[in-house]
Amino acid sequence: MIRARRARIVATLGPASRAPGTVKALAQAGADVFRLNFSHGSHEDHAAALKAVRGAEMALRRPLGVLADLQGPKLRLGRFKDGEIAVKPGHVMRFDLDPAPGDETRVQMPHPEIFKALRPGMALLIDDGRIRLRVGERADDWAEVTIESGSKLSDRKGVAVPDAVIPVSALTPKDREDLAFALRIGVDWVALSFVQKAEDMAELKRLVGGKAACLAKIEKPQALNDLESILDYCDGVMVARGDLGVELLPEEVPVAQKQILRAARRRGVPAIVATQMLESMTSAPAPTRAEASDVANAVYEGADALMLSAETASGDYPLEAVGIMNRIIERVEKDPLWPSLMDAEHAGMDEHDVDALVAAARKAAEAQSTACMVVFTTLGGTARRMSRERPLQPVLALTPNPDTARRLALVWGLEPRLGQQPDSLEAVTDDAVNSAVEFGLAEPGQRILILAGTPFGAPGAANLLRLAHAPTGPKTRKS
Repeated sequence: MIRARRARIVATLGPASRAPGTVKALAQAGADVFRLNFSHGSHEDHAAALKAVRGAEMALRRPLGVLADLQGPKLRLGRFKDGEIAVKPGHVMRFDLDPAPGDETRVQMPHPEIFKALRPGMALLIDDGRIRLRVGERADDWAEVTIESGSKLSDRKGVAVPDAVIPVSALTPKDREDLAFALRIGVDWVALSFVQKAEDMAELKRLVGGKAACLAKIEKPQALNDLESILDYCDGVMVARGDLGVELLPEEVPVAQKQILRAARRRGVPAIVATQMLESMTSAPAPTRAEASDVANAVYEGADALMLSAETASGDYPLEAVGIMNRIIERVEKDPLWPSLMDAEHAGMDEHDVDALVAAARKAAEAQSTACMVVFTTLGGTARRMSRERPLQPVLALTPNPDTARRLALVWGLEPRLGQQPDSLEAVTDDAVNSAVEFGLAEPGQRILILAGTPFGAPGAANLLRLAHAPTGPKTRKS
């Protein structure tokens, strides 16, 4: 189960895919991390899905990550007397807090926090941007709005305010319940929706308390304005293009994607590109050429992982979707120009000894005689630093910690595996070369580059770079 590619695949589990046999087949087809979407399904559904992932992990002898994706706040209009109204550009009406059913003159918007953030001239987007309005006069409990585009307003449609930070927590009471449950069943990653500022991620980190890695979904323009501060609290980041595309102009979304990926790469923070990557495969056995190009471009940009949503959660062809995404990634990574693109986005070194050592390891591994690299890591920091360097050789990340191995399943170029905690330089060498041969990353006699640290098992203590050769005789130590 060693991958023939570096970029990883996240597959969303749902009614079409959460059965144990299907989960195992998805992992065999190429899925590295499985997403539990808490916008849908019950806690019992998600617990069963996680159990299926752990079963597949045991059967395939490969760490698999589980990502809990929290729903976040949902800002919506109220209801209309007849379910909907017809509108046209120039139509003026009022949004207010009155729960009475609406009509052509007014409707409830039950979110006082939105009214407080509105200013005359601001845009409002309804129903994923299908209706665009402009704010006129406003108070703390009402706003006059003018329709700029669209033809119909109906019950409970979503509201977006692209020009303002909404003073609302990214964690709703439902999210807090879901988070507690997700941590209780043992997820590896938690993704937070509706992130607007660094404080949102700081709150999540505090609640998680190290029990899982924390990932920010960048889906609001406000998050782009505070991206560097948000990344200070992130273990990972997601380019959530669906919601981001509602509040940004279409031509801005690819630029935002590149901005997020570059910032994450500089930090060594794994980044997922998500939403509509192979959308047509929800109901078709093959993607469009545009979708194939979209997936390929994300790989060329150096994304750590690419995500499938409805394609695997509720689609008719979940296995085919993962298989085709796997093939596209493999093909891009065989492009002779691809390595130079990875190197062009190379991040500068931080002022830490471990970064200098990791950079030296990548440089040393460029020798054609190097079969692979083996990194010993406790909490995953050294392995993530190596991934940031984007080495072209396979990287085997050995850790004694199952949680670390599962979290690293999301990270570019790493093959995380459980191994013993070495207690001597001899053990480091023996475990590295024997594991490299066991997992098919090196042939007997080939050169292996080893990165480890002393004292053994201390987080962030990488200070040892060794060259070794895979054994030609019997193994000397079981890893």
